[in-house]
Amino acid sequence: MQKLTSFFWFCSGAEVSLLKKCPTETSKYVSIGATVFFTGLFAALAAGYSLYTVFDNALTAIFFGMLWGLMIFNLDRYIVSSLRKAGRAGKELLMATPRIVLAVLISIVIAKPLELKIFEKEINPELVLMEQEKFAQQEGQINLKYEPSQDSLKNEITILKGEIEKQTLKRDELARIAQEEADGTGGSRKRNLGPIYKVKKADADKAEQELRLLSEQNNQLIAQLQRQIEKNSELMQKEIASLDRSRINGPAARMEALNRITKESSAIWLAHWFIMLLFIALETSPVFVKLVSSRGPYDNLLKMEEHGFYANEVEFLAKTNSEVKERSSNLGSTEAEFVNDRLNQILSK
Repeated sequence: MQKLTSFFWFCSGAEVSLLKKCPTETSKYVSIGATVFFTGLFAALAAGYSLYTVFDNALTAIFFGMLWGLMIFNLDRYIVSSLRKAGRAGKELLMATPRIVLAVLISIVIAKPLELKIFEKEINPELVLMEQEKFAQQEGQINLKYEPSQDSLKNEITILKGEIEKQTLKRDELARIAQEEADGTGGSRKRNLGPIYKVKKADADKAEQELRLLSEQNNQLIAQLQRQIEKNSELMQKEIASLDRSRINGPAARMEALNRITKESSAIWLAHWFIMLLFIALETSPVFVKLVSSRGPYDNLLKMEEHGFYANEVEFLAKTNSEVKERSSNLGSTEAEFVNDRLNQILSK
């Protein structure tokens, strides 16, 4: 138990030799150290999971996850240990504001990969839907690439068929007129095969010949155009078949899927914010614990210890200053003035 307590003291960034002199402060700094440790642990787990989805390699994910967790642990330890209790709430809050902002940013970074793991079962179906949408979009782009050419070829076929239909109607109409002239139901109303009938029959035969020639010519062109349409369709199918059908499973895709299901489901939206607020509270709790706690014996001992270093520094500088001035008194006035100016510059830094 003592080893665990000492470990958490280390995590809190407290000076153990001073903390042992303050038994009433030990529990507070054990709690602070535990919070810092578990924040680093959660950061390592979150980073490990996130990196595993990128590299798909457990060893790589574990190594870089631990590295990220240690960095967050060290940063949190610095944030907590560098915050001093001065007995003035306003000044302490002002000094802690940058640390709180940094803690919030860290908590957001830590929370996101864990959210992806927590909502994994909801995210996976959304990824499948995103894959289908992506493939449909790619196929649509390929279809759009060939659509103008295919439409142009189909329009040409329609025009050629329309010419044949138009010529067929003309042939049928002239044949009908010639037949009516022959049986007396139209034209001159005389039932005979006289010269008028022969003229109309010649017109019908000419239309029939033109239709035959036009049909042969247009059908050849239609066959060529149809082969071109089929060729374009084959090329289009080959391009669609060559599309990359790899699964969408990276961190960015998972965050996009999480964002989509968050917008669609109010329950997931609430859970998302609860998790985010939980990590923000966890990450900022060491700072707020120090802010809301009263100034204790450990803070007084720490101030005394630091004040001793400052006093020794001032004493040493004063002694050195006196020795330098004493030695400079034996120099010329110009050299002594230069030494004094240089000494003042050093002391003013």
